[in-house]
Amino acid sequence: MKTLAFKMKLKPGCRDEYKKRHDEIWPELKELLKSSGVFDYHIFLDDETDILFAVQKVDGDGGSQDLGMNPLVQKWWSFMEPLMETNPDSSPVTIPLEEVFYME
Repeated sequence: MKTLAFKMKLKPGCRDEYKKRHDEIWPELKELLKSSGVFDYHIFLDDETDILFAVQKVDGDGGSQDLGMNPLVQKWWSFMEPLMETNPDSSPVTIPLEEVFYME
């Protein structure tokens, strides 16, 4: 098991809609994430900067951002694109973060 962390950027004024869409996450997407080994997934928002901070535990080699070839994930990315900074393929721009401290 490993823990991955990354940041993303929300567009100004999109906080409530972003939260609403995640509160109503598609059950089939949630199942895909779980079956791919992604669990204990949190996303936090810094309201001052609109920076999203995500952390997830993963069983296996990849995390949620490695599922981009899946049509369901591509559909989700397109659904979320109006709310976030994205790449040309509609995937969210993500910046991996290095772990510099851990306390058990």
